[in-house]
Amino acid sequence: MAENESTQNSVPPPLQVAKRLEKFKTTIFTQMSSLAIKHSAINLGQGFPNFDGPDFVKEAAIQAIRDGKNQYARGCGVPELNLAVAERFKKDTNLVVDPEKEVTVTSGCTEAIAATMLGLVNPGDEVIIFAPFYDSYEATLSMAGAVTKSITLRPPTFSAPIDELRSLVSKSTRAILLNTPHNPTGKMFTREELDAIASLCIEHDVLVFSDEVYDKLAFEMDHISIASLPGMYERTVTLNSLGKTFSLTGWKIGWAIAPPHLTWGVRQAHSFLTFATATPLQHAAVAALQAPESYFEELRRDYLAKKSILVEGLESVGFKVFPSSGTYFVVVDHTLFGQENDVAFCEYLIKEVGVVAIPTSVFYLNPEEGKNLVRFTFCKDEQTLRSAVERMKEKLIIKKH
Repeated sequence: MAENESTQNSVPPPLQVAKRLEKFKTTIFTQMSSLAIKHSAINLGQGFPNFDGPDFVKEAAIQAIRDGKNQYARGCGVPELNLAVAERFKKDTNLVVDPEKEVTVTSGCTEAIAATMLGLVNPGDEVIIFAPFYDSYEATLSMAGAVTKSITLRPPTFSAPIDELRSLVSKSTRAILLNTPHNPTGKMFTREELDAIASLCIEHDVLVFSDEVYDKLAFEMDHISIASLPGMYERTVTLNSLGKTFSLTGWKIGWAIAPPHLTWGVRQAHSFLTFATATPLQHAAVAALQAPESYFEELRRDYLAKKSILVEGLESVGFKVFPSSGTYFVVVDHTLFGQENDVAFCEYLIKEVGVVAIPTSVFYLNPEEGKNLVRFTFCKDEQTLRSAVERMKEKLIIKKH
């Protein structure tokens, strides 16, 4: 008995983690979603829809299971999906790619990002990212032993500071990591910005890793894949996934498109990360990517309506709302409501108002740069969005003028 008591009362051993990850905490999405559950708050934080994907895609998955497509898939993707990805890419960019040699299916775009970093970046290589950034970028670069440099996109326009980017490019620069449409700001990189980035990459022999998971949620301008610009396909890895476009984020079907000499590195890392992605879901993804253009047009119309509800609602509450040309996110300035910083505001918003947003300071190398901004998502049904706005109208009070 005494021995058991001693064991129960002993101090637990300290948490252990490799040095490459010790600076990273539990993701902000997990933290905010846990608080949301605890306080019964409406979750406009984490970017997952509260509605389901289309029936024709779900039925394709069920049929694939019934047809016995349940064992390991080919590591780089089932041939039908590789072909569907290549065909969709051709429709979108006019680029013809070899589905067997230039398309790699991964477990979501997050794994595609990790496989790209681990497969193509060496310890000590410099990789430039645009802040604010999706949090897995910095973590996977740390895993690869890379040196992360960031360029800050600043409100209200979040324009790319090309001169600053030019000054950061050095002989050690391996790649520029691009995300357009951009999470969390909703910015879309213009043709002029992409041309300038492409020119720098060609001049200095730099790669581009282009995260384009929101390409079908482009509202105010056409999405442009940087790989489609002259001289860029041979130095670009284009990253995408199914989840955002088809409201099936839990399926984790992603892919990387790159010329064979870059695909080799991506596949080498992918082979030892997940090897293969869920087989029946890959077969269903074929049906998704073969959807008619009317599906994507309706998707944009639906999200534009949701965006209007949220943006008009946030403005009526008193937020300064910054323009969002793509994604299903909007970024706002919260400072009129008197909280110390973005984390304090988001905690207050959850506990006292019952609505979840995401503090953006976690998306910067220097958190001070994001302390005035928070991100809301509109990938929720219209009633949920209206309810969240009503709660904020009722309980949020402007404290600074």
